[in-house]
Amino acid sequence: MDTRIDQDHAAPLRRRCAGGGTALLRHGAALLMLVLSFTALAGTPALSGYAHTSWNGQRGAPADVVQFTQTRDGWLWISSPHGLFRFDGVDFQRMDSVQGHRLHANNTLGLLTTRDGRLWVGGRFGGISVFSAGRRQLFTEADGLPRGSVMTMTEGPDGGVWVATSTGLGYLAPGATVFRRIGKAEGLPETATRQILFGRDGRQWVSVQGGIYFRDPGQARYRRAWPHIDLMAMAEAPDGTLWGSDGIDKQYRVLPAAPAGNPRPRAELGGNGALFDRTGTMWVLKLDALERRQAPYTGSAANAQQLTRAHGMSGPLPQTAFEDREGNLWIGTSAGLDRLRRTRLQAVPVDTAFDRPGIVVDGHEGVIIGDQRRPLGRYDSAGLRQTLGRLDLTAACRAADGGLWLAGATERWHRNAAGRVTRLPHPPELAGNAAQAMTIDGKGRMWASISRRGLFRIEDGTWHKDGGLPGMPDGLALSLTTDAAGRVWGGFDRNRIAMIGDGRVRVFGEADGLRLGNVQVLLVDGARLWAGGQDGLAWYDGARWHGVGAAGGQRLRGISGLVRTRTGELWLYGSDGISRIDAAHVERLLREPGWQLPLERFDALDGLVGSAEQLRPLPSMAQGSDGRLWFATASEVASLDPAALSRNALAPPVQVLSLHAGELDFPAQASVRLPIGERDLRIAYTALGLAIPERVRFRYRLEGFDQRWQEAGTRREAVYTNLPPGAYRFRVIAANEDGVWNESGATMALEVPPRFVETGWFTALAVLLGGVLLAALYLLRVRRLTAHMRDRMKERLAERERIARGLHDTLLQSVQGLIMLFEQQARRLPLGAEERDRIEQTLELADELMAEGRDCIADLRTAQEPEELSEALSQFGSVLLQQRFTATVNGKPRLLCPRVRDEVRVIAREALFNAARHARAGRVELVIDYRPDGLAVLVRDDGCGMAAAGDKAQQRKHYGIVGIGERARAIGATCTLLSTPGQGTVMQLDIPAERAYPGRRTAALFLRLRQRRRPHAEAA
Repeated sequence: MDTRIDQDHAAPLRRRCAGGGTALLRHGAALLMLVLSFTALAGTPALSGYAHTSWNGQRGAPADVVQFTQTRDGWLWISSPHGLFRFDGVDFQRMDSVQGHRLHANNTLGLLTTRDGRLWVGGRFGGISVFSAGRRQLFTEADGLPRGSVMTMTEGPDGGVWVATSTGLGYLAPGATVFRRIGKAEGLPETATRQILFGRDGRQWVSVQGGIYFRDPGQARYRRAWPHIDLMAMAEAPDGTLWGSDGIDKQYRVLPAAPAGNPRPRAELGGNGALFDRTGTMWVLKLDALERRQAPYTGSAANAQQLTRAHGMSGPLPQTAFEDREGNLWIGTSAGLDRLRRTRLQAVPVDTAFDRPGIVVDGHEGVIIGDQRRPLGRYDSAGLRQTLGRLDLTAACRAADGGLWLAGATERWHRNAAGRVTRLPHPPELAGNAAQAMTIDGKGRMWASISRRGLFRIEDGTWHKDGGLPGMPDGLALSLTTDAAGRVWGGFDRNRIAMIGDGRVRVFGEADGLRLGNVQVLLVDGARLWAGGQDGLAWYDGARWHGVGAAGGQRLRGISGLVRTRTGELWLYGSDGISRIDAAHVERLLREPGWQLPLERFDALDGLVGSAEQLRPLPSMAQGSDGRLWFATASEVASLDPAALSRNALAPPVQVLSLHAGELDFPAQASVRLPIGERDLRIAYTALGLAIPERVRFRYRLEGFDQRWQEAGTRREAVYTNLPPGAYRFRVIAANEDGVWNESGATMALEVPPRFVETGWFTALAVLLGGVLLAALYLLRVRRLTAHMRDRMKERLAERERIARGLHDTLLQSVQGLIMLFEQQARRLPLGAEERDRIEQTLELADELMAEGRDCIADLRTAQEPEELSEALSQFGSVLLQQRFTATVNGKPRLLCPRVRDEVRVIAREALFNAARHARAGRVELVIDYRPDGLAVLVRDDGCGMAAAGDKAQQRKHYGIVGIGERARAIGATCTLLSTPGQGTVMQLDIPAERAYPGRRTAALFLRLRQRRRPHAEAA
């Protein structure tokens, strides 16, 4: 921020703040000057061209405001005996602490913001607190600061800080930690010091009790300035003139030396202080008013205007003035504070308010204004320039030859291009009825709408009702205009527009796209026609009318003024104020009928007092020959230059103020962790746009929750309810009244901690407990099923054992007895006898039957075999082959995969069956080898062997061998069968480890991959 805002744009305190014995002596004089000032105020015009707002207690505003400053972040800081306050344009906050550090005193006086962004706060009873980057530094008498009230503080060109106290002047050099007192050694009296000011030329001025002193750049000593009287407040004009006030109601030019002849000092202005703003305007603080003066600041050329308590000033005794970075002027009074902001609209200054004024474009600069109370006159933005005569102006139009027609309730005026005026009275039957609208058609004939009488064509002094044409709408024609083809267009009440030409009348209504209500204004725009009415805006493309809608939900109501500027902008004036539409947007609307038009709205905040007329005089807006726009309300006429609209180019700084969650309030900070269980929160934020805070717009977004930006409008609070746990980032951005966005905005990190039931630990615990429960249920179920199956199995095994015993003890024993009996009978028969051969054949069949019986008994008993493969097969072979069978197990027996175990058992049993049935072997051997890389099972006998491989017919009889091969392939095993007739049979079964043993699939796969890669590596 430019330090000059604090130095040059802040008027210092009145003498009553400084104290001292002279205050009582001057108190009576002040009262006298106050009485005299009322006489002066009566003859001074009210302040115009500024929007004024006052606070004297509203929204927590302080009273007895003595100084202002503005920090880099945009806050306006206010000093008063009641404490330090800050203001964002909407709400005042009393600040007992700044950046987390308490003030050293609540009764504050001097304020300063230095170029490095530090805030300096001086106490009425001494001491200075300096706040920067979350730290506070305190200066007291122990640090060399002159004791007493800190009146004012000023930053010098070198960055050093000069402090004026009630006992003297102190200086803190850049980087120093101790003040140096400035006094007699430098030629400056050590007494009450009021103000320090650095001029544009680098000269330093110091106001002390008894006079003003100065020193030039590079000089060490001070010299006394002229006049040699006690002066307090100082202000430098743009031309370098220094003005000094006596603190009561006199201001003098201050000079380094007395003029020739050392004349007696003469006050040139009143007031007890002054401020020159950035435009060079002088603002004078008077006892009960604020006075504005233009250069040269004295005499009638100053065009003095005043703001007084009668005009709404917050209180008497204005004692300080300050200009902020947006150009707003702030005034501190004994009762509160005031803000003055230059408005875009400038009202025509008049002694008394207008009464239903009508405006007509003049051929010269400015407009002609007429109303019911004052004579018709020519005005410009500065006021009345010429009186033209008395006419109750209600309608007007301009002819193609440059002539101007004006009309009222009793007569018409015609002023030709040379300025000669001719008066034409209305016909007697029409007298007393106000003219509503007038126009000149392409043939030079006038058409006039007369209230309560209708529409007339005036030709050769004769008034023809409805122009003598059939089909004319009844009712009142509120507006009339003529297009380039010479046709007359009339806008009527009840949503009707008439086109009059070539002796015919065509009436447009709702069926043609009109929805305007009363049609109050018509504007010819080339080949198009615009119409404004009670309910909106429409345009005609030569075939059909198109309604116009405004973007953002804005309304278009009561439009009675329309202007298309030279640059293509469209201006509307209606019940909701003045609307500006950019030329590019107008062209897009003409290309895309139905497109929603973006508007820029101007209203009371821009200086518009009242609203557009809805009946007479119409139209309510006109454009002067210089391009300036003029607007009439019921009591005022205002204007603006659309080509020179003032714009605020400063994006408003944005801050998050606080966060409220549940019953807790959190101050603004970079990140906040909410208490567990708090899910509803309110976030307060602001933007430091002090010019028109009512138009500051906001957008916010809670990243991690909101999918897009939330349009908050002017609302300064965001509300969220039932937020889920998580980490969020709140962002808010803002735009000023001219739509300049601060895209950086402000941020705050938020953490919503989960409840225990929402944590990952709880979820994991729940999953674990659920898994344990399911596992327990599963194990319980498996245990019950296993027990049930075991019981069933025991029953089945017991039954099988009973059957086996029965077969063995009954059937086989009986058959064995018969065989023995038959053998005895056969031995009794001679060898070679036919009967003996038959008996022996029968015995062979009986032996086979016995073998099959034993096999059945063996099957029944092997149902009791143990789960371990080697034990099961050993038991099976022992039962089947008895002494002819041997079993060998190599390696430690291991658990096999269930399917592999079952299939191997069936294959081995089949091989043992074959050896017992067909081999007629004397010895059968079973070898089971548990190797790390797999399982091997060998069945070998010394029997008769099998047929050669070529004997296919013989092999097809042995389906058991085919089944062995099929089962081996099903489990991924390799089965090798070797047999030679007369030399026995060998069956070899090899099963890889990943197939045989549980859990060996991954390891075996890795081993195979290594074996596959190795040959490639070796080849490489």
